Amino acid sequence: MKKFGFKKLGLFLGIAASLALVLSGCGSSSKSSSSASSTKSTSQSTVQQIKKRGTIRIAVFGDLPPYGWVNKQGQRVGYDLTLARQIAKDLKVKPKFVQVNANNRVDALNSNKVDLVLANFTVTPERKQVVDFASPYMKVSVGVVSPKSQPITKASQLQGKNLIVTKGTTAENYFTSKQPNVKLLKFDSKTQQFNALKNNRGVALADDNSYLYAWVKDQPKYTVGIKSIGPKQYIAPAVKKGNKSLLNWTNKEVTSLNNKGFFDKDYNSQLKPYFGKEVKPSDIVIK
Repeated sequence: MKKFGFKKLGLFLGIAASLALVLSGCGSSSKSSSSASSTKSTSQSTVQQIKKRGTIRIAVFGDLPPYGWVNKQGQRVGYDLTLARQIAKDLKVKPKFVQVNANNRVDALNSNKVDLVLANFTVTPERKQVVDFASPYMKVSVGVVSPKSQPITKASQLQGKNLIVTKGTTAENYFTSKQPNVKLLKFDSKTQQFNALKNNRGVALADDNSYLYAWVKDQPKYTVGIKSIGPKQYIAPAVKKGNKSLLNWTNKEVTSLNNKGFFDKDYNSQLKPYFGKEVKPSDIVIK
């Protein structure tokens, strides 16, 4: 009986499996195709899809004056935010801002939470492997800020000392690869890193030099002792890897805005009031 039972069960399972394959091939093909198509459409925010949706989702910082932050009135303001709103206006859609930290900008794109990153995103060879950068709109380099009472003016002073950085920044990448004897204290946000500096958790802090200049203007006890270290770099919008539609449109937009003098106006209204005499428009704006 057992032997006969197993044979019967095997025959039944074989018939059931065959029937399932037939039904899958006949009745489910359109559903499967539709599902794949749906996945593909949600993973790519083409210009046409953004216009149809009526909004463009843009990743921005919320604690990085003068580039992107929330002011006392609860408004999102800054250099990147002015650019973001202009891009949305020219696309004839509304901007939807998604706040990010430096270390989750790439994830925001890859998980389809945003269409575009405008969060002081520096172009690097490593990042170009995972996102597509449009034409740059700003130039920058890494700087180092420290207390005026104990200024750090050269990299050799950092050897064996604690240097504060934000995770996922070019400052972290530079000191990790080029200055391995410097001990890095890594934080998730700009607010955290500057609080750590004020609490003397490190001898200095490294980040993009332009907003370090802005920070020390309101912090008279500190100075940008190293104004530039490492190569000159560029800030650019980023889209998800392979999104040629939005990439091409953004490239044309940056060129058009540059020709209209938009970035000079953006600098004068959003950056100039926050910088000291150390910074000139030509240090930031790309012609």
